Amino acid sequence: MQRLSPTLLALALACASTLGWAQDAKPYRDGPVTEVSYIKVRPGRFDDYMQFLSTTYRANMDAQKKAGLIVSYNIFGKQARTPQEPDLILTVTYANMAALDRSDEFEAVSAKVLGNSAAQNKATIERGPMRDVLGSELIRELVLK
Repeated sequence: MQRLSPTLLALALACASTLGWAQDAKPYRDGPVTEVSYIKVRPGRFDDYMQFLSTTYRANMDAQKKAGLIVSYNIFGKQARTPQEPDLILTVTYANMAALDRSDEFEAVSAKVLGNSAAQNKATIERGPMRDVLGSELIRELVLK
């Protein structure tokens, strides 16, 4: 019986230290990562740019989603408060930061949908007069436990 007491004491101490560690754990977990792009559509080009988004852009995003490279994508209209602010916000959501390291897979999907690099570069140049990219950022959702 006396031998059992030190064993129980050691077990109780181990459990207590585990409880203390659990209390130090973060109250959230890292969630999906979203790339947010801020777009200023040039005057008179809104319908042209929306046509691009509804065809070429959409086809590429849908293919990336089907391939499991992205979780979702969205297009948001915004009322610019100043001439320097965006009027469109494009978002692409990835499952996590590691998903951003799959550039070879992204390029392969884009090549199937949009053509080779030369064709993609030409389309980028043609799209240039429609809009200005004001910047982009990555944001991560923090999911509360």
